[in-house]
Amino acid sequence: MNTFESYLHDFVKLPQESMQALLGLFKPVSMEKQSHFAKEGEYSKKLCFIEEGIMRAYYRNPKGEEFNKLFFVNPAIVGGYSSLITGNKNMINIQCLTECSLLQASFQDILDLYEEYPLVERLNRVIAEDFFVKKERREMTLVMNDASERYKIFKEEYPKLENQIAQYHVASYLGVTPTQLSRIRAKRD
Repeated sequence: MNTFESYLHDFVKLPQESMQALLGLFKPVSMEKQSHFAKEGEYSKKLCFIEEGIMRAYYRNPKGEEFNKLFFVNPAIVGGYSSLITGNKNMINIQCLTECSLLQASFQDILDLYEEYPLVERLNRVIAEDFFVKKERREMTLVMNDASERYKIFKEEYPKLENQIAQYHVASYLGVTPTQLSRIRAKRD
């Protein structure tokens, strides 16, 4: 398991004073399975680092059908980024699939550090760039690969996740039905 500080250092090596100022904003929070960290139609004000647990980001269409966009496991920073950045309501939901131990901070408090600690702003930018690259890779995978190849990539990106969450979540993430996922898995075994 990656600690928050080591996770941040993988992006930008902050001086100790900057790191302590940033870490001081994050407080431990526990969330129950099925609870939501962010909900569509609400405003996001906080982000978190997952110490333990599994979360998912998903959309819901007007019929109420859910489509998984991302899974988050340690190490990951999670938040309703569009809402945080624009100040608009969330279009996405972020839900705990297990009990979660988080470190949580106000996004505005982090922004307030930029003036005194410019490297915190750089850190935020580098993390956002990493997120963008991963998002683009995910979108390309959905468009360019068949379901069997998407499943193979999922297993590489999340090696233990399949046994920790419901199969319909995996199927939704891959853009297939649970029945199709069962067929794909049977062919691979």
